[in-house]
Amino acid sequence: MNDQPILQWEGKFLRVIKCGRWEYVERVGTTGAVAIVAVTDDARLVLTEQYRIPVGQRVIELPAGLAGDVPDQATEAFAQAARRELLEETGYEAAELRPLTSGPPSAGLASEIVTFFQATGLRRVAAGGGADQEEIQVHAVPLRRVDQWLRERIQQGVLVDPKVYAGLYLAAKTPALWRGSVACGEHQRGN
Repeated sequence: MNDQPILQWEGKFLRVIKCGRWEYVERVGTTGAVAIVAVTDDARLVLTEQYRIPVGQRVIELPAGLAGDVPDQATEAFAQAARRELLEETGYEAAELRPLTSGPPSAGLASEIVTFFQATGLRRVAAGGGADQEEIQVHAVPLRRVDQWLRERIQQGVLVDPKVYAGLYLAAKTPALWRGSVACGEHQRGN
């Protein structure tokens, strides 16, 4: 594809680009996104829940956020952003943070790449809830019953971001995170 990207519109946080016949979105003032698969020492997956205006509903998500969006930190490392976002959103600090994978969450819509991190050795040091006007509710759900809990939340009308399932897959590939709560194969079969 030899077409050059052409800026169609730019706002404070997003811009729309046209390249050939394709239109897509880019974030303004960031270098990427991070998502954190945070599992407590007692085998609980830390999730966030908040109302999301674009879908008009509450959404269950992994703790996540943007890198390079803090004033005077345009070159913020992804691991640093993951630590900051985990603390802001959930109130947890991680003793260890390790990168798991990266990829586009919606390659047909946006140029954004999300880097997943595994956070372990968690310690609750603050209330969480997000920054500015975010109103984030924090959940620490036992891994052994997370599938059931998510189904119940969906039945209550809450949406679940598919990155939660990607995070569960990544957690299942790291058996030490489960601490014997269920076998990885059992979880993948939905038991």
